[in-house]
Amino acid sequence: MKYKIILSAFLLLILQNSFSQNTIHPTSSLYQYPKEPEVRQKLENWRDLKFGMIIHWGLYAVPGIIESWSICNEEWITRDSMSRYDDYKKWYWGLSKDFNPTKFDPESWAKAAKSAGMKYLVFTTKHHDGFNMFDTKYSDFKISNGPFANNPRADVAKYVFDAFRKENFMIGAYFSKPDWHTQYFWWDRYATPDRNVNYDIRKNPWRWNKYKEFTYNQINELTSNYGSVDILWLDGGWVRPLNTVNDEVRSWGAPIPPFSQEIDMPKIATMARKNQPGLLIVDRTVHGPYENYRTPEQSIPKTKSDTPWESCITLGGAWGYVPNDNFKSASKVVHTLIEVVAKGGSLLLGVGPTAEGTLLDVQVERLNEIGKWLNANGEAIYKTRAANIFKDKEIFFTKGDKNTHFALIPIAENQSVNPVISWTNNSPKTGSKIVLLSENQNLKWEKKGNKTFVYLPKELLEKYKSYPALALKFEI
Repeated sequence: MKYKIILSAFLLLILQNSFSQNTIHPTSSLYQYPKEPEVRQKLENWRDLKFGMIIHWGLYAVPGIIESWSICNEEWITRDSMSRYDDYKKWYWGLSKDFNPTKFDPESWAKAAKSAGMKYLVFTTKHHDGFNMFDTKYSDFKISNGPFANNPRADVAKYVFDAFRKENFMIGAYFSKPDWHTQYFWWDRYATPDRNVNYDIRKNPWRWNKYKEFTYNQINELTSNYGSVDILWLDGGWVRPLNTVNDEVRSWGAPIPPFSQEIDMPKIATMARKNQPGLLIVDRTVHGPYENYRTPEQSIPKTKSDTPWESCITLGGAWGYVPNDNFKSASKVVHTLIEVVAKGGSLLLGVGPTAEGTLLDVQVERLNEIGKWLNANGEAIYKTRAANIFKDKEIFFTKGDKNTHFALIPIAENQSVNPVISWTNNSPKTGSKIVLLSENQNLKWEKKGNKTFVYLPKELLEKYKSYPALALKFEI
């Protein structure tokens, strides 16, 4: 309990400061298209979806603290100064004896995600702490080996994937490349000074080869035993070949060992795609053939990109469940979604269930509110791509089929709708219609030079005074 109280007190400070500098992956301009036709096709299918949910759920939900990082011994980590580090790790890993999510209800998660207008899932099958949320046979440190073992849904990942698959979601498996629990990564013979493997791989090749085998086997399980999987979302970008460490990686400020932490991605990718043809692989920040789309974290790129990318951003302040979290408003999420999509990306929204296995009422409420907007305006989001000119002042644009374009006008919270909407460039074709999607109503408009003016009827101004955003459809 002492650890829970202390870590909860420091949580917001950590999230706002140290974690933003040390664990959040920035935006990169580097990208390489996959060569395989099946992968390229699935990638385009994924780009049509635009909006997904990432679920962080593990041991950290029990005390309601940030996921995994509190057991890492880097200088920026804040813990109880009166406790011994080894004692803290034992306490944290001992939470496996308390994790018993008897209200586990993945169908309600999937229903909430569907109501939000989401189209794909990424679920944490294993975070850096090494606790497995699937029934792996290569580790006893798993949800199906504790107090939840006798529950018929003890193989949690299976039931999460099944629930979302029944709602026609694309399925993604989050998997941490580093595993701080196994003796093949953090060996008890030595201290664990940072996030990296804690022994010299060059002097202990047998041990590292066992880790590579362990990683390969677990990914083989995930891509063989859990039905159709569309995305293998690999986190822990510091586990990488040494020759891929560049200025971007150095900018994280994390320790970099003088040897490769290479897990043989070509071998893993070949196996995983044999199991799941066309599988998208997201080896985060390791730019090349196994980073099929880029994943800027808790941020939106400054400008658009025509290559595939996804902003992963939390609904609250943390990825997993923490008590008294501050959740973004539905309008804020809609505005974020609009900007991300207009710049050519997708939004992966982070939601963390409680230790009991349920979503909070406030989370479900936010998701429902977002979904109401998308239900009326989704045509301007789904299956679109970035327009050549994606923004004019506060108005964003997306491109649909052929000559169809959409103008998306975010409405600031507690502000009224402007009766005249205007923008430069992206001019509608002469004689064409401009349709307000939420009403399926033609609006009066005119063109003056290269500027377009659209006029909203008075009756709509009152109706939309607390609406997240307007969406207009037209042809150019």
